[in-house]
Parts: sequence; structure tokens; C-alpha cells
Amino acid sequence: MEMYLGVIVNNEAVKVDNIFTYKVPENLQSKAKEGRMVTVPFGNGNKKIYGFIVDIFYKVEDNTKLKSVTSIDDTMEYLTKENIELIKIMRRKYLCTYLECIKVMIPSGITKGATFKTKNVITYLKPLDEKYSKENYIKIIDFIEKNNGMYSKAELSNNFNISTSTINTLIKHGFLGVEKSIVNRFNVDEYKVYGEKELNPIQKKCVDKILVHSMKNKFLIHGITGSGKTEIYMNLVKKTMESGKDSIILIPEIALTPQMVERFKGRFGRDVAIFHSRLSSGERFDEWMRVKMGNVKVAIGARSAIFLPFSNLGLIVIDEEHETSYKSDSDPKYNAKEIADLKSQLEGCKVVLGSATPSIETYYAAVQDEYELITLNERADGAKLPQVEVVDMREELKVGNKTMFSRSLHEAMCGVLNRDEQAIMFLNRRGFSTFVSCRECGYVFKCESCDISLTYHKDNNLSCHYCGARQRAINSCPKCKSKYVKYFGVGTEQLEQSVRKTFPGSRPLRMDFDTTRGKDAYENIYKAFASKRFNVLIGTQMIAKGLDFKDVTLVGVIAADLSLNLPDYRAAEKTFQLVTQVAGRAGRGKKEGKVILQTYSPENYSIIHASKSDYESFFNEEIVIRRLRNYPPFSKILAVNLSSEDEKKLIKNIQSLSDKIKIKIQENDKIEMLGPCPCGVSKIKNSYRWQIILKGDFSEDFALSIKEIVYDSVDYKSVRIGIDINPNSLL
Repeated sequence: MEMYLGVIVNNEAVKVDNIFTYKVPENLQSKAKEGRMVTVPFGNGNKKIYGFIVDIFYKVEDNTKLKSVTSIDDTMEYLTKENIELIKIMRRKYLCTYLECIKVMIPSGITKGATFKTKNVITYLKPLDEKYSKENYIKIIDFIEKNNGMYSKAELSNNFNISTSTINTLIKHGFLGVEKSIVNRFNVDEYKVYGEKELNPIQKKCVDKILVHSMKNKFLIHGITGSGKTEIYMNLVKKTMESGKDSIILIPEIALTPQMVERFKGRFGRDVAIFHSRLSSGERFDEWMRVKMGNVKVAIGARSAIFLPFSNLGLIVIDEEHETSYKSDSDPKYNAKEIADLKSQLEGCKVVLGSATPSIETYYAAVQDEYELITLNERADGAKLPQVEVVDMREELKVGNKTMFSRSLHEAMCGVLNRDEQAIMFLNRRGFSTFVSCRECGYVFKCESCDISLTYHKDNNLSCHYCGARQRAINSCPKCKSKYVKYFGVGTEQLEQSVRKTFPGSRPLRMDFDTTRGKDAYENIYKAFASKRFNVLIGTQMIAKGLDFKDVTLVGVIAADLSLNLPDYRAAEKTFQLVTQVAGRAGRGKKEGKVILQTYSPENYSIIHASKSDYESFFNEEIVIRRLRNYPPFSKILAVNLSSEDEKKLIKNIQSLSDKIKIKIQENDKIEMLGPCPCGVSKIKNSYRWQIILKGDFSEDFALSIKEIVYDSVDYKSVRIGIDINPNSLL
């Protein structure tokens, strides 16, 4: 019988984004299964490339021109039927290619032939006979027997001073053997037991509603900071495991991993997979394979962990669901929350979102009954929410206080240090000074490759926070040669220096992008602060959520309104979320907490409601504004971004594209077009950037038609194309 395969090939060109049909030779038909990897001839030169089987069928209208599969990898099905269906949905939903979807589901190492890391270890075979009963032989045999199959020759020699020649002699005469052993590249650390806590009545009710009493599969836990959401997640995982099913726990960024891993591995042991972008390719391979082989029942990770190949998925938890890091900025530009919803439909698993400050879109969906809304209004251990004091920094200036610390914050910090407690200082801007300018002519030092001002760092370098370019700071203006060069604004580096100078008893530790570049940097900083070697943690938004330190009794928000000034319709929402989340780090133990919230906009509704931890009031004001301005959740946004080093060619392309899109949207009066215009940051890495924004109530079919227009109209060999549905940023 003739057999044919539908294959997605490893070719990134948009023009060949199709499922290709191949014949299967009779000797390979028994190996053909959906999800397996194949080698096929492709293109005019019949170059051998790999692909994935996504369909099997037995009839075609004309098979005369079809090529045949070269080989089939029968070691495993890399994609399940549910994966294949998800790929097809994602391609339409996110305007991407089949191959881009596959590549987020399978670690790159697998398609490049990666395998398990192995080493040759020494094993015990039999006891010594009289001829070889020398003392040193006996000691070596006893050691190997106790540590059978653990060490290689080199390790025995280097670490235990055991002679290689002696080992070789014992191997030669059959007392010891050599075997290949897999080297685990995943986290095998032992963690302190994190005992199960008895849930309070509100937490129990929440767990029962999700697992027993509700007919829904999707839930939103809106719980104030400290309400015990993590313990609820752990109980859900435990009960899911008891029912024989698997769980995925998503966290927004790697900054939360150390504490979450500590808790989950302390509760469930080593058999918890960890999956995030900072793992090496070998570590990602090992963790992915542990899941694929059914060796673990739980995985914790960032966004991409949503695609881990569990065979019997019962639960997906997305903690801090409001975080924008759940949305990918590279193709496919998926949102992990939407993928979780799709997996719930395809695999029947439960989805639980959790946040003290849910995104407006998610909370609105819950209000519209798309999610079962569960509200937790009290802290789990009965602790009180911290007292919040709003300080108007304009009033501080009036009394001559020009420092970055208000009088209230200064007094509170002194109290914390005197009581040997800990404090958190939050400033969502890294560096020492945010820009450098000439006071004589107004010149601002900018990156030569990007349309962005350079940030001064205390190592006497100016750095671009977009492309990473660095240059030495100079004391004269390159435009007018004036010596009146001044550093404006503050960042976390300057805040750290000011804390050291202002508070002599302080031991500050900084957590921002600059201090967390190393692989284990997050975990090292977390452990150092948790052990109280430092008493002041200074950082950007990565310290605003998830961290739970019992001795933190003070949080100082240095400039609460920084995010209010962003050119973004979510500016008020982001401000409310950041302030509320970082305020929740205070008073999580038995000691009462206090928050000093410094701002130049104390009258703004996001600041007012954040100071009271009043999410519902904020939501009620914000949703009215969203409705009036027709922003999500009442509309969708489609952003078309073009970039090129040739500005004239870029403008010509986007103007031509604009004319065609205008004709298309005449069919729908509910769609508004903004642009074409330069992006908020009009140049990055020497590439000029322009965009067209479409806003309104449009379908997937309409979005696909725009994609077709874009790729038919734009010279994408010289102009790069980016298309995004509901992007994180319009800059």
C-alpha cells in the first residue's frame, strides 16, 4: 500500500511555510508515525534536510512528481498529536511559521543531534583473590564497592589520589570493570525539607473549588500579597500527582526561580524539572528528556516551560499572571497564558492564574465569566498588610531636601537598621545617571547605533541599554567643547552608593540586569540576602514580586511615578502593579511592615489605589478609560514593524504598504489605522524603525490577510518585518 507523509521541513523562508507531501518507501513505512523526525530531499538540488511528520495518509491525486523520504528517526515521537494541533492553531493566531512553532516546543540541541552526556565509570565486579590481597588493592576495591559506578579513572586519580596504573591492573584481572554512565546535567542539589503546611479555611475552599466543586477548567486566583497562593499551588500539584497527572508551574522570570525551586524541591524532592532560558543547551536537553521519558511529574519554569512534553498534563499554574514576560517578543510571538488556555482545550487540563494585581484583560475576562474568579483578601498567616505612607516629593523640595530620601524614609531606614531588620529599596531604573547632557548647548549623549540616550555607570562608562554598546565617559561636550557636562537622573547604582553614604550601618546588595548577568547570579543574591549578610536589597522590577523575606519590614519606593510617564496605554496599570507588588514584600513575617511611597504625582488614581492595595477600585477606573479609548480588552492591536539600515528604502516600503492596508481596512469601519510613523525608539543597532498600528475588533482571518499583504508588498530581503498581535510595547 502506498503511504504518504505531510512534513514540515527545516527551512525558515516564509515562502516555503507549507506542509509538504512525500512518498514513503515500503521499507520505512513501519517507522512512520506522527511527530517523528525525518530526512527528506528538498529544493531543486534535493538537499537533504530534516523535518517533522505531521500527517499520514494513503491517497493523493497525483504522486508522479512526489519525492521520497530518505530516512525516519524512530527513537521517539518528538511531537504529540496535541502538539501538532497546537502548532496549526499558533501559526494562524500569531502570524508565524510552522517551523517557528516547532522550535519553541523542542530544544535546539535535539535537532542538532544532541544526546546525553556520558563518562566511563569504574565498577566493582568481584572480590580479590589471595594473589592480589595487597593492602592498597584492598583499600581501592573497598572504595569502589562502596562507590560503585560513581567515578571515572580521572576522578579517582585527581580527587582521591588513587593510582591509575593500579586501577588498570585491577581491571585487567577482572576485579573492576568499566561502564558508560549518564552524567546528569540538571539540578541534583539537596534542599531543606519544606514541610506541608495546614491550609487555612479560605485556602482549603480555594483548592476544593478548583479540583472538586467547579465545572470550569480555568481559574483566576486574585489574592493579595502574602495570601498564601504558593501553598495553594503546592496543594493543587500534590493532588494532581495523586491522581496520576502532571503539572507545570510557570513563573514570570528567572528572578523568582531560586525561592520557588527551594520550596518545590523541598516539598516534592528531586523529581521536579526546572526549565528556563539560562540553562545551557545540555541542561535544557536533559530536563526536556526527563519530562519526555516520564521521569518527573512536575516542572517549574519561565515562559517556554509551557511546551514541555508531559504525556498526561492535569494542571498548569501561571503565577504573577500579569507579568509581560509571559508574552514572547520573538517569533512566534505567543502569550503563555493563551497557550495554557489552548492546552486546556486540547488536553483537558486545569489552568490556574494567580496574581495580587491581575492584568486588566484577565480580570475583565473573569468578570465576564471566562474564568472562575477566586478572591483571597487576607494574608495566610493573619499578618496585616503593611502601612503605606505616600510622600509628595514636591513638598520635600520646598523644605530644602534635595536628596533621594524623604525625611520619612530616612527616619524609617534608621529604625530598621537599629532593630537589625531588613529593607528593600525599589527604583525601576538601572545605572548611575539616566542621561548625560551639556548645560551649555543642551546636547544629550546618545548611542551612535540607537536613537536612545546613554546611561552613565559608575565604572566611568556610558552604556546603551538597547544594544549594549559602551564607551568611556568624557568631561567635555563633543558639540560645543564646553566643560559643563552634567549627569542627570538616578539609577540603582547611584541609589546603592547613596545608601552606603547616608546610612553607615547599611550593607546594601543590588539586584538588577547589571548584577545578574552570570548564570547563578540570581540565586547567589537571593541566598546572600536571605542569610542576612546584607540588610538592604536595592533593585529594579525583578525584586517587586515573589520574594519572601520574613525580616523585611520596610520597603522604600524611590520614584513611584517613573512608569507613569511611559508612552503606553498600560502606563497606569504597570504603575499600580509595580507599586502594589513591591509594597507586598514588607511585613510578611510576624513583624509589622511599612512602605514609604515617594512620588511627584500623589493625586494620580493608580498611586492612590496602590497605596491602599485596592485593586477593584483601580480596575473600575481603568476599565472605563480603556472602553472610552477602545483599547484592550475592548479591541485588539496589530503592530506591523519594519526596520532597515537604509532609511530611504524603509520609508518607501512602508508608505507603499500603508496605501495597500488603507484599501483593505475600508472593508471594516471598526478598524483604525495609526501611522505609518517612526517607532518610539526610531533606531536600534543602526537599523531605522517605522511602524503601522491597527486597532479594532478584527478576526484571525483579517490578521492573516494583513500578513499576506505585508509579505507581498515589502522587499523583505533588505527590510526586516515584524508583526505582533497585542504587543507588550509600541515603542
